[in-house]
Amino acid sequence: MLPVTTYKLDELAGEAGVAPRTVRYYVQRGLLPAPEFRGKDTAYGREHLARLRAIKALQQAHWPLEEIQARLAGAGVDEIERIAAGALPPGAPPAAITRCAGPDGAPTPPPQVAGAPRGERWERVEIADGVELHVRSDAPERSRRIALDIESRHATPAPKGSR
Repeated sequence: MLPVTTYKLDELAGEAGVAPRTVRYYVQRGLLPAPEFRGKDTAYGREHLARLRAIKALQQAHWPLEEIQARLAGAGVDEIERIAAGALPPGAPPAAITRCAGPDGAPTPPPQVAGAPRGERWERVEIADGVELHVRSDAPERSRRIALDIESRHATPAPKGSR
């Protein structure tokens, strides 16, 4: 019989390579089942870790959270672990994402908006590996605050030696 492994929130987040806040968010959204309570502590198990890894794998394949949630709903731990290990579900990523790719699969720049002034300046904010946010340099202060809030909530530090 396999030993039962349980994790505290920080341990689970570290094993999955996500922030503890992300774990809480996924529980709140229903992507992860609620943890067990053992006294005053919460305990996460094998299924939680497998789901986090599967979510990450599907996100890297450009699946939106809504479709990830639907895909993992009712899936058994073994199937979730296969997805986490890279055995992605058959079919292409959702159409909303693939339409941004060219014929060779490479990303294409967003289409130009008719009437948009040439020479606009944009600031690029890297949120995570493969995720960036663009803010026009003359954006209203409220918009800039939103961008900073998103960055502070979701930015992951770059590994040492990169950049």
